[in-house]
Amino acid sequence: MRITRPAARARRTPARRGAHVPTRTATTAASSTSGPAATGRSRRTVAAAAAALLGAVGLAACGGGDDAGSGDPADVTSITVQDTFVTDPGATFYGEQLDACGEEVGVDIERQSIPGGDIISRVLQQASSQTLPDVLSIDNPDVQQLADAGALAPLDQYGVSAEGYSQGVVDANTYEGELYGLQPTTNTLALFYDPAALEEAGVEPPTTWDELRSAAETLTEGDRYGIAFSAPPSYEGTWQFLPFMWSNGGDESDIATPETAEALQLWVDLVESGSASPSVVTWGQEDVNDQFIAGNAAMMVNGPWQFPVLAQNPDVDYEVTTLPAPEAGGTVSAPLGGATWTLPATGDEARQQVAADVIACMGTDENIVEDALTNSTVPSKPELGEQVVAEDPRIQAFVDQVPDLRSRTGELGAEWTDAATSIYEAVQTALTGGATPEQALEQAQGR
Repeated sequence: MRITRPAARARRTPARRGAHVPTRTATTAASSTSGPAATGRSRRTVAAAAAALLGAVGLAACGGGDDAGSGDPADVTSITVQDTFVTDPGATFYGEQLDACGEEVGVDIERQSIPGGDIISRVLQQASSQTLPDVLSIDNPDVQQLADAGALAPLDQYGVSAEGYSQGVVDANTYEGELYGLQPTTNTLALFYDPAALEEAGVEPPTTWDELRSAAETLTEGDRYGIAFSAPPSYEGTWQFLPFMWSNGGDESDIATPETAEALQLWVDLVESGSASPSVVTWGQEDVNDQFIAGNAAMMVNGPWQFPVLAQNPDVDYEVTTLPAPEAGGTVSAPLGGATWTLPATGDEARQQVAADVIACMGTDENIVEDALTNSTVPSKPELGEQVVAEDPRIQAFVDQVPDLRSRTGELGAEWTDAATSIYEAVQTALTGGATPEQALEQAQGR
């Protein structure tokens, strides 16, 4: 299969907030390449609404092209694609990659990009009006909800395979034993740090929670906090807390446990000791990056989607390492993020087969590597990671985690969002002093 020509690696210019403290309470991700969508909306409600709509319309011939209803894939001349890549480098890169894959398969691509926060409501409207696209890119946690609602067709029934992908990525894109999404690249969280600040303070990058507490306290000086992280009342706050909860043995099926309380106590200790700003409860991940760039934090919890922003600030020196484990020698269990390509259930078998072929093209090894290098993501196939590290060594900390990345929906499926809401509510309550971590988790779980 012919591979797309590499796209130019454009870099976006960040809005510098400088040293002030942002007051934003939540952010909505425009693209899932920058971590999870930060909406507070209940996706369980969305799934139920979708199921009702999809059952009503029957999904008969919902494809948007002029040749909808064709019985032969060879007669399909164009397909529609809907994604959330509205900013560069993703907007340009995926446009070129889709066009190249369309040419390979023998169809024209009619593409539309919309902000990520609008994608689910848009899909519901399209299901109702029988205008679903042929290919749909969504945040991977949405796969379970839409598959449960009957909005997606299984990719493996059309010859698309996730062989060689990390198990966590496969789990996130699988529902009731069938593959519903192909996710070429992923992302997760790691610890960014200012090497000069650590050297001056005589501090090594922390590898355990005790070392993290000590390092953050030592690095806190003047207007600079030792560490910054994101804990807003949204899925973004849950996303940032998950590696601490999971790595300590906590579990989303029962959050009111000593293991999860101990992880939350770590965050409370960092804020109460003054090592982290109280404003973490309002900061999104972009805000955290801005604080790091401004020199207001010596360390931060963030993801590789910040690389392009940091590249626009050449005076900012940084290194990246994996997040600290609860104890020496422990394993860090981090969540996987990123966008996945799915096949809406349009009811037109010919168009679905062609659309599946385009999705398969997006997942060739060469396309995966170029995707990762262009969009500051990580190949979902562990064997491809070193090719990306050779170009950008600082992504090593993320590549190392790919084999063990954990799906947010792998255990609870469509019920994940209820647990995610309970988690961020508990984090907010504990960090603002409304209750102890134990009490906050019990209250949130029993809501």
